[in-house]
Amino acid sequence: MKVTLDQSDRQFLEQLGRQGSATVPEICDALGVTATAVRQRLVRLRSGGYIERELVRNGRGRPHHAYRVSEVGQRELGDNYAELAAILWQELQTIEEPTIRAMLQQRIQEALVKRYGRDVDGETVQERVDQLKTALQDRGFDVEVDRTGPLPVLRERNCPYLELAQSDPRICEMEQLVYEKILGSSVSLTSCCLDGHHCCEFVTADHGAVNVSLDTTSRSDRED
Repeated sequence: MKVTLDQSDRQFLEQLGRQGSATVPEICDALGVTATAVRQRLVRLRSGGYIERELVRNGRGRPHHAYRVSEVGQRELGDNYAELAAILWQELQTIEEPTIRAMLQQRIQEALVKRYGRDVDGETVQERVDQLKTALQDRGFDVEVDRTGPLPVLRERNCPYLELAQSDPRICEMEQLVYEKILGSSVSLTSCCLDGHHCCEFVTADHGAVNVSLDTTSRSDRED
C-alpha cells in the first residue's frame, strides 16, 4: 500500500531535496532533530520509495550512506495538478462542437478505466471491488469497502476531484461510470461530498455485468 505523506514528511523531503544528497548527521544539522528521529523517517520514506540510499566511498575514509529524494519523491512533491486539471476541464466544456467534446470526454473516461482498472480481474463483483479499493489506495485515495449492508459499498473518505466537482458536478457522474466499467456491475452514488455528506459512497450490485458508455452531451446539445 502506498505510504501516505503528512506535512512533516513533505517538509523532510523538501529539505533533503534542497541538500541534494546528505548523510544522517547532515540532515540532523539541517532540521535540528535527533539522529533517531531522522533514521525513523528515512526508514518510513524509503519503504514508500520516496528516498534512495547510496553507499559513498571517499578515498581511504570509511564508506558511509547518503540519502536523496528519489524520482517518486520528486513527483510527489510536484504533484499539484488540481488547478491545471480544473482549467483543462473548464476549457474542454467550452468546445462548441458537441461531437468533439463528447469524444474527448469519452477518452478521459477510458483513460481512467485503464488507469484504475488495470489489475481488477476478479471473478466476482466482491473480488473486483476489493481489487479496485487496493488500486485506488495505491494511488493515494482514502477509500474503504463497507460490507455491513446487503451490498458492498465503496466509500471515499475524501472527494478526489472536489475542486472540479464543485465547478461541474458531472465529474461525479463520470467517476460513477468509470467504476461501473471497471467492476462490470451497476453502481449507484448514494452519498456525495458535494451534497454535504462526510464521504462519497458507491453502492455496487452483486450480480449482472453491465456495458456502460458515458453520455457526455449536455441536454441542450441533445435538443439541438
